[in-house]
Amino acid sequence: MPYSPESLQAFVEAAALGSFSAAARRLRKTQSTVSTAIAHLEADLGMVLFDRSGRYPQLTDAGRQVLGHAQEILAADARLQQLSVRLAAPVEPRLTVVFSDVYQLDPAQRVLQLFAEAFPEIELEWLDAEGRDVLELVDAGRAGLGLLPRQAQYPDALVAQPLAHHSELAVYVASDHPLAQAGVRAAAQLARHRQVRLSAQVDHAPPISGPAWTASDYLMVMEMAEDGIGWAELPRALVQRYDRGRLLELRVPGWPRRIHSDLVWRRDTPPGPAALWWAEALG
Repeated sequence: MPYSPESLQAFVEAAALGSFSAAARRLRKTQSTVSTAIAHLEADLGMVLFDRSGRYPQLTDAGRQVLGHAQEILAADARLQQLSVRLAAPVEPRLTVVFSDVYQLDPAQRVLQLFAEAFPEIELEWLDAEGRDVLELVDAGRAGLGLLPRQAQYPDALVAQPLAHHSELAVYVASDHPLAQAGVRAAAQLARHRQVRLSAQVDHAPPISGPAWTASDYLMVMEMAEDGIGWAELPRALVQRYDRGRLLELRVPGWPRRIHSDLVWRRDTPPGPAALWWAEALG
């Protein structure tokens, strides 16, 4: 092909992040390198992919049409590389994964059972963590593979692979909480009531209301919400699986929020066949 995978990657990241500089940070390259790669791709294809007249580059009509094809090519390239690892590399004797609770195993998909059948001899350790804790566990080598909501930036030592998987976060309260009876007025009343949220969110998002309680995982946040401590933003799949009929979802503008996820691993310890099985299964 006349264009390089690097130029396609630069184009896809710039389109996703809306900025050449942000794409450069994600790819650990200079902005000029990303700009040059995209310019070469435009020259190879004979079309303009970005309108650069404004403060931020905007996809042209041609760019929007090319984007899907570029994503397909990169995805096929990643699958080919993963296949080569699975066929050539020895299977890890042990794998530790650390997943955010935004991802909930679907019993109908039998993911764990299928993994056990594919790798009957492996020792699997499953950890739960959120936000920066996922990154720290992978960065420290405590876990070989991590899954967490997509971050704008990752530590240089880590590689992030976007997943097709997404979750939805919605606002919940106990069915006997005052907000449960607020109806369409609930959005305006959130600030009057205590918020329950993840400890990992404290440094990144101020509470909507004044007082707030925190917990280190979503299950504890959900339990606090069930007990009427306050309102909470929770993964819908988590509530559907574990709620005991005590929670009510509030219809609040801006929610539910769709959350995309990334898989992460250390750059100097690429995933083996078993870890790549998860990357493909979550795809």
